[in-house]
Amino acid sequence: MTGPIVVINPNSNKAVTDGLKDALARFDLPGGPDIECLTLSEGPFGIESQRDSDSVILPLAALMQSRPDAGAFVIACYSDPGLDTCRSVVPQPVFGIQESGVLTAMARADRFGIIAIAQASVPRHRRTMARMQVLDRLACEIPLNMSVDESARGAGTFDRLIEVGSDLKIQGAGAIILGCAGMARHRAGLETELNMPVIDPTQAAVAMALGALLAG
Repeated sequence: MTGPIVVINPNSNKAVTDGLKDALARFDLPGGPDIECLTLSEGPFGIESQRDSDSVILPLAALMQSRPDAGAFVIACYSDPGLDTCRSVVPQPVFGIQESGVLTAMARADRFGIIAIAQASVPRHRRTMARMQVLDRLACEIPLNMSVDESARGAGTFDRLIEVGSDLKIQGAGAIILGCAGMARHRAGLETELNMPVIDPTQAAVAMALGALLAG
């Protein structure tokens, strides 16, 4: 049996990690690889700026290097911090949730929308999509304008997600990506409310990791 899929929350907010565990429970298949969700203790409480994103690159790489038993890694932050660095220092496949979420959304719809945490997140996301050459498939990206912690457990988060998701639908999005790992617990309810595919990018990344490992 292959080693576990190690999903790393690069911020130090354990409530986000708990939400990831809940969202990934259905991916724990009989006979399949284990799925471990870890919190990067050295990370900021929320990754909400380019500086926050850059600050976790070396700790992420070090954590992955300390786990030679792993079958694959997932970086559970929508900025995909350290993706290139981590891929350069470990032999296992490393999946970023933004890259995986975008690829999955394009498999479900011609145009997709993104719900970002804050306006400051949007330029970081666009840089990655420009590198992927997929900006022509982006209908729109709209921020919630709240913190990572609020997105994970704020009282008004779900109502705000419905509001922003509805706007993205009007803008022509045929699928919506949740642009932060902290939103994972809201995916199923939001998909029901909006009656359209809603992609949790961490689930998308783990699905890709499972496919890679099960294919041998």
